[in-house]
Amino acid sequence: MGKQYSKTHREALLKFARSSIAAKLGRAGELPDEKIAHLSPVLMEEKRGVFVTLHKKGNLRGCIGNIEPVKSVREGIRENSEHAAFRDTRFSPLTPEELDEIDIEVSILTDPERVRYREARDLVSKLTPNVDGVILKKGHQRATFLPQVWEQLDDPDDFLSHLCVKAGLKGDEWKKGELEVYVYQVESFEESKRS
Repeated sequence: MGKQYSKTHREALLKFARSSIAAKLGRAGELPDEKIAHLSPVLMEEKRGVFVTLHKKGNLRGCIGNIEPVKSVREGIRENSEHAAFRDTRFSPLTPEELDEIDIEVSILTDPERVRYREARDLVSKLTPNVDGVILKKGHQRATFLPQVWEQLDDPDDFLSHLCVKAGLKGDEWKKGELEVYVYQVESFEESKRS
């Protein structure tokens, strides 16, 4: 996915994400919408999948998003910033003291595309590490990894096994050829790292 968002857009969207969290913490400042009012309405109102990831001292502190393009970029960033900070069940809600310690990353997704494959090796051959985000589905069970997860799980077999476990399936379920698999790409950008 090529760059669609300029440096100005990226900086404003990251500030918007941070101010959305700050507003929920009762921190004074500009209203979040004021930070992006000058941006392209087409980009802001376009419906896209959006993930917001929070890191604290390099460690994951929250990550929530929507894969399907059901919300505008504006609403996706607002809601997922708040949800990553306060509703990711893997973590306690973010405290006011932590706000200045976190780094925010925003990922804007392309529409997912179904991968047609015959068997496990064929599936692996159709994935592009460090480029493709992957969605696995079986019945009501479903999970995704953003492309950034390839940095920790660079072996496709490990990547798919961990993703199956995340979906509540056995780690080797992907080898049976009974899963629906989709791929998407992201344009991601993050704040400068805090010390």
